[in-house]
Amino acid sequence: MSEIHYKRIELLRRVMSEEGWDAVVFSGSDPHCSEYPAPRWKEVEWLSGFTGEAGELVVTQSHAGLWTDSRYFIQAAEELADSGVSLHKTRVPGAVGIPEWLASHAGTVALDGTAFTVSQVKAIEDAVQMPVADVPDIIDRIWQDRPEIPSSPVYTLDDDTTGESRLQKIQWLRKFLIKENCDAILLASLDEIAWLLNVRGRDIEYNPLVISYLLVTMDDVYWYARKGSPDCGDSFRQPESDPDTEDSFSELSADGITVCCYDDLAADLHGIVEDLSFGADTCPRVFIDESTLNFNVYKAVSDNFGPGNVVAGTSPVILRKAVRNRIEINGMREAFHADGLAMERFLFWLETSLASGMTLTEWDASQRLTSFRAEIPGFRGNSFNNISAYGRNAALPHYSTPDRGSAVIERRGLYLTDSGGQYVFGTTDITRTVPVGECSSLEREDYTLALRGMVGLAMSVFPKGTPGCRLDALARMPMWKARRNFGHGTGHGIGFYLCVHEGPQDIRQNLNAQPLLPGMVTSDEPGIYREGMHGIRHENILLCVEDEVNEFGEWLRFETMTLCHIDTRPIVRELMTPEEIEWLDSYNRHVYEVLSPELSPEIALWLQKMTAPL
Repeated sequence: MSEIHYKRIELLRRVMSEEGWDAVVFSGSDPHCSEYPAPRWKEVEWLSGFTGEAGELVVTQSHAGLWTDSRYFIQAAEELADSGVSLHKTRVPGAVGIPEWLASHAGTVALDGTAFTVSQVKAIEDAVQMPVADVPDIIDRIWQDRPEIPSSPVYTLDDDTTGESRLQKIQWLRKFLIKENCDAILLASLDEIAWLLNVRGRDIEYNPLVISYLLVTMDDVYWYARKGSPDCGDSFRQPESDPDTEDSFSELSADGITVCCYDDLAADLHGIVEDLSFGADTCPRVFIDESTLNFNVYKAVSDNFGPGNVVAGTSPVILRKAVRNRIEINGMREAFHADGLAMERFLFWLETSLASGMTLTEWDASQRLTSFRAEIPGFRGNSFNNISAYGRNAALPHYSTPDRGSAVIERRGLYLTDSGGQYVFGTTDITRTVPVGECSSLEREDYTLALRGMVGLAMSVFPKGTPGCRLDALARMPMWKARRNFGHGTGHGIGFYLCVHEGPQDIRQNLNAQPLLPGMVTSDEPGIYREGMHGIRHENILLCVEDEVNEFGEWLRFETMTLCHIDTRPIVRELMTPEEIEWLDSYNRHVYEVLSPELSPEIALWLQKMTAPL
């Protein structure tokens, strides 16, 4: 931590002394439980200097600690070195979570209730056995130039793109309310709102989302999305002059959706409850998801509806949007086709540029890859920050490539690129590890074992109702037999022109009971990481599809959506089974047959050589 971060934490401690707080906790997220918060809510980074996407910070008068998972252990150790901020590891045996740690080290705990979910606050309060001090925008006291709430253009996706209108989705949601005997539902998760309303924005980098809340009743829909327009009375400016925003707001109004000021939700609840109560014998009931609704808004909901009329459960939108309809699946196939062409052009450029003696850095490669994607019609930006990592840097699973001082890609060892694109017809995510010169025997062995894991999962057939946690071992078994492993999950859901990481399904060792269903799109990305040496990850994206029905039940399998060859040069052939080799040869042949007609003759010839049978 630099001197400036030390001073910031000391400023915070002065405030703590004045207020009588023993500890202050920062979530690293925003009021909507977003994975990638806007700059306004990057409080953990501002205070500690840690730049990873997943980290929580606890500050007491004698201790500052960062909690993060294995994806960031190496990065956190480097960024926090000699800082006075201790690294607390999560998702490892014997790990002590923040609530448990606070129970032994603090009494009065303060936090910004808008940046913590109900579940998170309850866990802390149960641990310390007293209410937390909920202080909205607590960081404002010391962060003088804190960024404002972002406000980007809003635009609507047509039904031909989404396959289902927002009115159809709202009607489905109201049927859910009837089933749950509720009068309203409040959504806070930004990807759920974007999916339900068929709207997209740019309020959060890499995620086409609009910072907002959505309240749906049996008769009305209130979208709290307008920031700073004349009737909102604050300094944040909504781009009202933007034609996409004007058209989208107009279309929403025509569909019976009231567009409200973002900051007015809590103040409006009293009137909405009165309207819902008119002529009724009982008080209205509202459905919420405590895993995504922030604590501050929850209190306002509870105060207005009454604690006994707040029904907590899992939002039905999460599962519904994760199962792609036919139009969305076709769009995703189009996205991976276009993305595959960009990837092949990039990998050809990388190899030929290095062979010509050109000096390339990780940053150079990252920028060039983005430029290839930018040529695709419908491209709307990267789906996350490109990971462009050479050699030892690839051992950091979520390596953040610096624009200055990034490593030179040498003519030896392995280079890893993990990236993706946002397109109006789908979202992509792909990782390729490629040789840039002679590889060591250990690099080749690790490369092969990780690839075997990816292929093993891709080939799997499983009974309907199987959750991803029961398939995770298929991707790890080749590594486990060699006594190797990786700390992150094997697979995550991917949105449709939405977030590159989504649930409810995943493929990891954590016990998640959600079955994989036909129409779900999930990543397949095992890896091996050796600190200070190299990192290897192979990632394809899988579509869950129906297989067959027989006397033993209904069966499912995966269809690989990714179209980009897998480099066979580092493979130790003797380590692979005949079935794995057959799958790999078939996949590479398919990539060549599909993509080569749209590539230049020079690249097509190169791809033909790269996809020759192993």
